[in-house]
Amino acid sequence: MIAYRLLTHEDSSAFCHKVTEALSKGWSLYGDPTYAFDAGKGVMMCGQAVTKEVAGDYDPDRRLGQL
Repeated sequence: MIAYRLLTHEDSSAFCHKVTEALSKGWSLYGDPTYAFDAGKGVMMCGQAVTKEVAGDYDPDRRLGQL
């Protein structure tokens, strides 16, 4: 099955580290990154979708970050 995650974080090096960690664990970039202003927090937010081919069937209780 193909697992999907949307990684988000404030626009900082922490976001880049989050994406880099996912890539180092075998996830692949999916689509273009996104960038938007969070008026409630007053900060810019980044998002990047990633996918990964994993064994087994879909299980909603499975923690995607642990794949």
